[in-house]
Amino acid sequence: MNINSSKKEIKMSTAMTRKEIEEKLITRAWQDASFKQELLSNPQAAFEKEGITLPESIKVTVVEESPSSFYLVLPTQPSETAELSETELESVAGGKFIDVDVWKCK
Repeated sequence: MNINSSKKEIKMSTAMTRKEIEEKLITRAWQDASFKQELLSNPQAAFEKEGITLPESIKVTVVEESPSSFYLVLPTQPSETAELSETELESVAGGKFIDVDVWKCK
């Protein structure tokens, strides 16, 4: 997104929470069978098609639930001394719930 102000162009990166990414990808997979297959077989490529670039250190595993299966994902346990960044503090100051996992999207 570009914002023009006083002859300056400021480029802003759009950040999405983990929940927003999941909602976007699940909705697309439900609407497009070929995208769903790619998401299951090659998640990184499917993410990139949706403009979502994850750090190379992030491994993505996609599984499909069935009526007879249930998956529980245990998140990384936060450090007892973990502190919020300035951006996270600003989000919380307004009373907004934040999701710790945030990735840049195109």
